[in-house]
Amino acid sequence: MPSTPSGEYAAPPTAADAPNSPSSSPPYDTPSSGTPSLWHDRDFRRLWAGQAASQLGEHSALMLLPLIAVLTLHADPGQLGVLRAVGQAPILLFSLAAGAWVDRWRTRTVMVATDAGRALALGAAAVAGLLGLLGLPALVVVAFAVGALSVFFDVAYQTALARMVRRDQLVWGNSALEGSRSAAQIGGPALGGAMVSMLSAPVGAATSAAFFAVSCLSIRRIRHREQLPEPAGEHTGTPTGTHSPIWRRIREGLRFVAADTSLRTVCLASAAFQFWLAATMTGYLLFLPRVLHLSGTTVGLTLAAVGPGALVGALLAARLPRRFGYGVVLVAAAALGDGAFLAVPALHGSSAATVAVLLAVNFVFGAFGQLVNVTVMAVRQAVTPAGLQGRAAATITFVGMGLTPLGSLLGGFLAERWDLRTSLLVTAAGMLLSPALMAVSPLARLGRTLPTPTTSARVVPGPGPQ
Repeated sequence: MPSTPSGEYAAPPTAADAPNSPSSSPPYDTPSSGTPSLWHDRDFRRLWAGQAASQLGEHSALMLLPLIAVLTLHADPGQLGVLRAVGQAPILLFSLAAGAWVDRWRTRTVMVATDAGRALALGAAAVAGLLGLLGLPALVVVAFAVGALSVFFDVAYQTALARMVRRDQLVWGNSALEGSRSAAQIGGPALGGAMVSMLSAPVGAATSAAFFAVSCLSIRRIRHREQLPEPAGEHTGTPTGTHSPIWRRIREGLRFVAADTSLRTVCLASAAFQFWLAATMTGYLLFLPRVLHLSGTTVGLTLAAVGPGALVGALLAARLPRRFGYGVVLVAAAALGDGAFLAVPALHGSSAATVAVLLAVNFVFGAFGQLVNVTVMAVRQAVTPAGLQGRAAATITFVGMGLTPLGSLLGGFLAERWDLRTSLLVTAAGMLLSPALMAVSPLARLGRTLPTPTTSARVVPGPGPQ
């Protein structure tokens, strides 16, 4: 899971607010009898193409860099662990800061700069590889740079969509963007692995760099005149403005998410999901080879079914919430997707039927998980003022991903204390805490239209110097 109240955050729409108007800002409160296709909007097409290329570069690099370490630099398990940890660390280190920075900069500028930076980092790795100068320390630096810049890009593209399109187009836009991200999650690792295994490490690094360069060129062509949002303090009752210290802006984002009932629920549900998913996956990756006696190739195949499922989920997200209601879709999809893992502890043996069930479980998990992801992103974007879009996204990411290491530790602890089947059953059941939190919150009562902010969500300044 991740990219909610009567003071209106957006100004009333004007004639200048047409999707392709060069001076437009998204008329969030415009009702619509239907949702016009965003494919007619050249700027959205450029954003989508750039985001797709960037995601392909990012996910190919996620596989590429560890393979270079293992196959070319002959890294041992400890060194590989350090490389992976360094690449993942920016999520915790920079998510909150990225949200604060994105809220004070034009998202086009942020995306172009981060694309260029990642292209340069991987391009330098390719050149160093050709010259025989690429070592593990340099690879660690590249992994950290790519990871850090990716954090900023991911916050920026979600914020860019909210600033570019109308409220009634948010779900459709998120569906398109998350669909391309899902495709990149499938094709990127395969491409990265193929480049290193079949060609060479420098060619693989250069290919990933080329994807980021394509993204940079596509996003630079966006002509939408993005207006910097007014200082968020005008919405929240705090004096924080666009030139305030970054720590104060981070604090304001945290307060905003904590004060809004729906966003707070999204944050808690995301944290519960990530925690129990990490615990479940630890047991899952032990249960399949040790209890079901499946090969590593088969285990990887079953997990790969998540990707096609996510593509289906992204397509469903463009239609189901408007037909059945956002609340019903969120709770039902989360319960079905998360509950699918309860079938795994009941399996025995390594027969074709067992593999088929595992493929189905991961496909269902991917489909309903992506449906929840796209829907909750649209809700979050709809209820957050323009000046807080980046910080709201970053806060939810930070809280959710921050509990992942603890979940992994719990999964390992339970697997050691109990048998693998029992521990997997307990952690899989724990995943249902996320839909339960949504079911008892205002999110479950959302109708067929996206919610609008209310004055109850405004942040009250805390004590201390402002």
